[in-house]
Amino acid sequence: MRLARDEARIIVTFDRDYGELVYRRRLPAPTGVLYLRFLPAFPREPADYLARLIADGIALEGKFTTGDRERIRQRPLPREQG
Repeated sequence: MRLARDEARIIVTFDRDYGELVYRRRLPAPTGVLYLRFLPAFPREPADYLARLIADGIALEGKFTTGDRERIRQRPLPREQG
């Protein structure tokens, strides 16, 4: 997460622990998190999903985005305190 934050990158993951790290442990958040809640049916499916989000104008920066095949939910990432 530190590398993603330092390089202003968005994390794309299937690991639900990122919500715990960002919201409960309050670790410094990366630029964005896309948590995919589905098992890919084929290897390219996550890339295709991300491409659809971008094409639909879904902003990922500054947000924790949870996506499954039917819908997405977004929650603002906490701002860095200090």
